[in-house]
Amino acid sequence: MDRQAMALVLDFGGVITKTVFETHRDSERALGLDEGMLTWMGPFDPASDQLWRDMQADRITERDYWYERARETGRLVGEDWQTLPQFLQRIRGDDPTAIIRPEALAAIDAARTAGRKIAILSNELDLFYGAGFREKLPFLAEFDLVVDATYTKILKPDAKAYALVTEKLGIGAEACVFVDDQLRNVMGAEAAGMQTVHFDVTAPARSYDQALRKLGL
Repeated sequence: MDRQAMALVLDFGGVITKTVFETHRDSERALGLDEGMLTWMGPFDPASDQLWRDMQADRITERDYWYERARETGRLVGEDWQTLPQFLQRIRGDDPTAIIRPEALAAIDAARTAGRKIAILSNELDLFYGAGFREKLPFLAEFDLVVDATYTKILKPDAKAYALVTEKLGIGAEACVFVDDQLRNVMGAEAAGMQTVHFDVTAPARSYDQALRKLGL
């Protein structure tokens, strides 16, 4: 541990939850689609997903990516989905606990038990999932802080987004271990002075191990 780390700061989608890409087969069953109809695989197969490559190259935003995937998936079932909560609620059903990464729960518990602060810094938590989503996940009550750009309107990697976390936690940036699956957000956190882990959605256990080591756990 290079510096004393006092807080674990997590992105939500992809870091705490499984990605939509990982649950395509479940989504197809939920929607009554034939297996294999959802073919875009994002970071799991960038070559198969031009839209993902456009997002990674900053030709479109992450929100643009998901709005387009929502619209095209809605068309497959003859519906017009204009909001991301419509999309996620239809493809993920009524039990959000099923998409929470067990590695995330274990890391959150380890950090909390060791007396570290825990926080979420998300660009679109309630925008994507809907305002009532948090009530279905009791473990979120354990967090010291949730900063959601749905309301702050300050998106990562803007330096002010990370400053909101440090100000509200009352600690320096160097005391935070920030975990995100989007490289641009990780680079923003590094520029803000935070310790970072670029979360690998294909290897979640390894990524959480890296974060816990930076916390001295």
